[in-house]
Amino acid sequence: MSTRRDFLKWTVLGLGACSTRLGAHDMRGMGKLGGGPLCKHLVADQASVPRLLDPGQLKPFVDRLPLPPVLRADGTTLRVDMREAEQRLHHDLPPTRLWTYGGCMPGPSIEAQSGKVLRIDWRNLLPSKHFLPIDHRIHGAEKDQPEVRAVVHVHGACVPTASDGYPDDWYVPGQSRLHTYPNRQDAAALWYHDHAMGINRLNIYAGMFGHFIVRDEHEQALGLPQGEQEIPLTLSDRLLTTAAQLYYPVSGNSEAPWVSEVFGNAMLVNGALLPYLEVQPRRYRFRVLNASNARFFNLKMRDGRPFVQIGSDQGLLAAPVSLRNLFIAPGERADIVIDFAALAGQQLELVNDALPIMQFRVGSGRAKDASMLPAVLRDVPRMSESAATKQRMLTLDSYQDCVAEPMLMLLGGKRWHEPVTEKPVLGSTEIWNLVNLTDDTHPIHLHLVKFQILDRRPFDTGAWMDAQAVRYTGAAQAPSAGEAGWKDVVQAWPGMITRIIVRFDGYAGRYAWHCHLLEHEANEMMRPFEVVAA
Repeated sequence: MSTRRDFLKWTVLGLGACSTRLGAHDMRGMGKLGGGPLCKHLVADQASVPRLLDPGQLKPFVDRLPLPPVLRADGTTLRVDMREAEQRLHHDLPPTRLWTYGGCMPGPSIEAQSGKVLRIDWRNLLPSKHFLPIDHRIHGAEKDQPEVRAVVHVHGACVPTASDGYPDDWYVPGQSRLHTYPNRQDAAALWYHDHAMGINRLNIYAGMFGHFIVRDEHEQALGLPQGEQEIPLTLSDRLLTTAAQLYYPVSGNSEAPWVSEVFGNAMLVNGALLPYLEVQPRRYRFRVLNASNARFFNLKMRDGRPFVQIGSDQGLLAAPVSLRNLFIAPGERADIVIDFAALAGQQLELVNDALPIMQFRVGSGRAKDASMLPAVLRDVPRMSESAATKQRMLTLDSYQDCVAEPMLMLLGGKRWHEPVTEKPVLGSTEIWNLVNLTDDTHPIHLHLVKFQILDRRPFDTGAWMDAQAVRYTGAAQAPSAGEAGWKDVVQAWPGMITRIIVRFDGYAGRYAWHCHLLEHEANEMMRPFEVVAA
């Protein structure tokens, strides 16, 4: 399977911008971490890896696609428990130990109405000991901190900071937190997940995530597929032992087990391995979420037939977009429609590159379909660059040890605990230039706000590293049609300056922005920003 670096190198950029490894910062100027010089290569003291499951040996398409339960706002406070559970990921496997919201992975799909306040009591009923490997050298996960901590972030929600799930606002088993969601935003497929400082990569890998759907009258009046024809597809990848238990890979050094990225060979859809979905010969709407730690999915139909994208992170696009593949980063969402009307009696596969993800089984005969796919979905006015009162140059940095092993990722060259440097004024508009000096694509997420992608442009990374000079090496590339709506995650490609324009509406207070590759985020690729009152 192609990696996202290969995919972007040969398929997306087409410019040769990534044809050689980009220069990375050297760790020798970065002081100490955990009492030792960072440029010292740590010799592994643990080499054993359990026997891992080969999903290719399992019979595909024997399990029906699970659909998470739905919690709808009814004016009362919802209660969602975080708790350990067991769940069978495939018919032929024993149950897997998971940490969940509401007892299942993914957790319940929470539905809210735009403009109506929703309150959720998030209760931490998890065990007091973690079952995945904690790296105590990571900020926020030191040995003097409780092993098990949690706080819920509704990704994409415009909320006061007290209910945002700020990484330092974690709480321990036996405690709960009441969050208030005003939902003063357009219809969109958001999602919720753990955000506890230093360990959310482990908590999410353990199963702590779910959909959060905001609906509004405009979207409901469009006649899009709904009810049984609107299906969540939450994608994640995992490594499993032959006993079907989660395996989280480690560096081999017991004092520093963190690894820079985690990829699994078991591709899960709604928590199931290689499921099938029975559909009628009619239109279906799929709310796709990439909840993986690090994997980018390149989704397509096995036979190459097109499908239609109608929405992205922050709701509907201006108009439907026909696609033959969907390249979706961790944290991103895509709203797609597949029309099975002409496929009665057939079976189709959804694949990631060439590997199967799930199967659609289309019923025979005809089905009545009153749904529509309008040519115009909503007005998405493009934000004018002239509206911005400030531009920021923000670097994406990777630091390597003396044998070129990744050790640290930073934003703007600063760690989480350093003083806040981004202080936008409430109601103001800014352009953020994401200067990617690494050889990774980083999905960058800003809490609180939505934004639009202006463009991406290749530049001379050496000139920047030498003198912080911007020397472009090619033309600016406009966002794809599927990215041209409102976003809250942007793929910042290597060797490119990615520009986004953001209006800081909502609430004053402190929020976070970070890479949504969870291992990067955990190891300092996250920074606070503070929205200040005018």
